[in-house]
Parts: sequence; C-alpha cells; structure tokens
Amino acid sequence: MKKIFTPTIDFSKVDTLIYHLPDGPTLSVNMHSFEELFDLEMEIGEVCDTSEIDGVVHFFPKGNA
Repeated sequence: MKKIFTPTIDFSKVDTLIYHLPDGPTLSVNMHSFEELFDLEMEIGEVCDTSEIDGVVHFFPKGNA
C-alpha cells in the first residue's frame, strides 16, 4: 500500500538536500537559503530524512527510488 501523506519535513534542521538523479548522479543543495524553493511533499518519489542525525535529506524521484 502506498503512503498518500508523508510527514512534514522541518527544513530548519536541514543543512543539505541531496537529490538523486536517474542513472546515479546526485545534486547537492545547501538549504540555508533555498528552503522555500523546495516542496518535497508535492514531488513523486521517496524521501529519506536524516536531518535529526546529520542535517541531510535525500530525495529519490519516482523511477529512481
């Protein structure tokens, strides 16, 4: 069963967003000035939020998760 609603990410604790692109490359974004540009809840894919541990959120778009 697919999750419809995901828990809200507290971007005040996120230092880096790592966007895993298809075929392996990643895009790393420093979130200190870009948190208002990203709304991962509207994206289709999987989120791995380790911001409580190391300040990083990983996003795997659908087809790459």
